[in-house]
Amino acid sequence: MKVLVIGAGAREHALSWRIAASPRVSKVFCAPGNPGIAEVAELLPIAPTAIKELLQAVIDNGIDLTVVGPEVALEAGVVDLFEANGKVIVGPTKAAALLESSKAFAKEIMLEAGVPTASHHVFSECRALERHCAEVGAPLVLKADGLAAGKGVFVIERAADFPAAIEALFGALRAERVVVEEFLSGVEVSCIFASNGTELIPLAPAHDYKRLCDNDLGPNTGGMGSVCPSPRIDEQELAWIQEHCANPILRVMRARGAPFKGFLYAGMMVPAGLEGRPDGIRVLEYNTRLGDPECQAILVRLESDPIELFEWMAGVRAERPKLVWRKQVSTCVVIASDGYPEQPVKGGQITGLELAALVPGAVVFHAATTLDARGNLVSNGGRTLTIVGLGADSDSARSAAYKAVDLVQLRGRRVRRDIGIGA
Repeated sequence: MKVLVIGAGAREHALSWRIAASPRVSKVFCAPGNPGIAEVAELLPIAPTAIKELLQAVIDNGIDLTVVGPEVALEAGVVDLFEANGKVIVGPTKAAALLESSKAFAKEIMLEAGVPTASHHVFSECRALERHCAEVGAPLVLKADGLAAGKGVFVIERAADFPAAIEALFGALRAERVVVEEFLSGVEVSCIFASNGTELIPLAPAHDYKRLCDNDLGPNTGGMGSVCPSPRIDEQELAWIQEHCANPILRVMRARGAPFKGFLYAGMMVPAGLEGRPDGIRVLEYNTRLGDPECQAILVRLESDPIELFEWMAGVRAERPKLVWRKQVSTCVVIASDGYPEQPVKGGQITGLELAALVPGAVVFHAATTLDARGNLVSNGGRTLTIVGLGADSDSARSAAYKAVDLVQLRGRRVRRDIGIGA
């Protein structure tokens, strides 16, 4: 079997790496990929949004199965085009992917489905938003309605921070609409479910660390690290989340004529203490693909063949697959470039990956990397690398990850040192 992975980040490196290990797979392609992915897959120089070129590549190379990584490809309608041409692909249609590409739409669906979530208002005009923020006051959460690569969420804890956030939303982020939500306290958990349109299979829960700096300080990012399984919820709470926060979404999307097939990522806010559980659990947002960096932490623990899961999700396998997980836990640490997330510096040389890969229990995934004119590996964006450590417990997983991280050299790099501490 030949498999194509669409995307170029660490999530796609983890997907390509895990798929390449399947005994059923003869060759992996990745479009466009990166230098790390090139070690396990043939790279195709096609952008994730160039969906007609991607379809032609599948035809030309006799590719049997495609797995979509980034949300931009879903918003571009890659699944719709592939399915219209009889090609097997894992991911939701453009209509179903609106759950991520429009936060206002997601809120509408949540209300219709009876999913517990924060109260909200939607604004399309700057002055109206300013008046609302002045009247309600902090704390509030402001979100760009559309895709923003993990940078469109502003948690405002002081009223003095409203003007800068509003300016960024309607300015640099060019948001057409802004969703304003009540502030929820607690701890966040990422619950990702695989769906074939009618059923769900939960993946091992994870949680990520969105703030740039230790102790959850600094600006929001796409994610600076993750752990799996998350100790923040138990199996009973995961089952409650599936019943109250995921299954209802599938029912409503089917009723609307846009059945959801793919990865449904429910970002949850969970009460920090045992009081208020599970009824106090709330959905923050939905994503319609695997999270990054959660995907990396999850996939290194997946022991069963992912191809069976992908075929079931795509509707070409009737039998429900059983997922088998390693008993080890994982800790994923992001190495970001200097200046991330505001103005990441590109072109910094990266060294030490060969040594990092030798650390027992460590797995290195490339994100924003490329080769310069001399063939040197250099940074090519914000989150440059992710390194996952596997261990019998959280301490040994953290130790493996950070031992490998400390062997990687990149001038001005940004790394959180508290991933996994205290869960």
